[in-house]
Amino acid sequence: MNGVLDQKIVKYFIDTCHQSWLKGWNERNGGNMSYRMKPEEAEAVKPFLSEDGVWRPITLTLPNLSNEYFIVTGSGKYYKNVLREPENNICIIRVDEKGENYKIVWGLAEGGVPTSELPTHLLNHSIKKEKTDGAYRVIMHAHPANTVALTFLLSLDDKTFTKAIWEMITECPIVFPAGIGVVPWMVCGSADIAVATGEKIKKYDAVVWSHHGIFCCGPDFDTAFGLMDTIEKAAEILIKVMSCGGKRQSISKEQILALSEPYHVDIDAAMFDD
Repeated sequence: MNGVLDQKIVKYFIDTCHQSWLKGWNERNGGNMSYRMKPEEAEAVKPFLSEDGVWRPITLTLPNLSNEYFIVTGSGKYYKNVLREPENNICIIRVDEKGENYKIVWGLAEGGVPTSELPTHLLNHSIKKEKTDGAYRVIMHAHPANTVALTFLLSLDDKTFTKAIWEMITECPIVFPAGIGVVPWMVCGSADIAVATGEKIKKYDAVVWSHHGIFCCGPDFDTAFGLMDTIEKAAEILIKVMSCGGKRQSISKEQILALSEPYHVDIDAAMFDD
């Protein structure tokens, strides 16, 4: 029996990939996910890892990720195959002591490399690790249809997107009180989209990639997945409201901000500034 696949955290990674596939968020080889392993999780799998792989450049220098281990989806791999053949579709990588290179130490048994968005993932892991004192460990990127559709209908700015989504379900401003970031269309896998997402992720836990998808992060799989699920459900409601002729009434600014105190969240009132 494969010792890596016996680990609870690896099973959770695989299940989250499968749940994302079932949602229809990850068509073909679309989307990617990464998890920064806890020290005890990395220690548990070390007996089953191999250091024979080659070092590859991250193309960034991320010293606070020195010697960190990540579980990552593979480039060109299909989410629908992760549950059936995890060893061929995901991998574990180790970052070197300088935070400049990585090595595959398990997985992708039939060949391949981690997701082409790896620089974006690692840069944003680095930022969130610093911003959350190490609490955040999961980053997900997927292509939820309704969220993507809204990038053709709404102005591509943080405030417009946030207010439109917040108004759709009462839980939205509670789940993501800081709002949603939006970046314009960029070539996926590029340094530009990595840096642009990194600037937004300093404030937000969710960043919409215009005409492409969404990027969500959190301390664990349930939180990151739940964030994406909540945004996509609200986007679906908004699409339905638009298709039925638009809003006749909505949750007001005052009502949204009134949720802060009872739910102990800091809803960003600046989202309503003109």
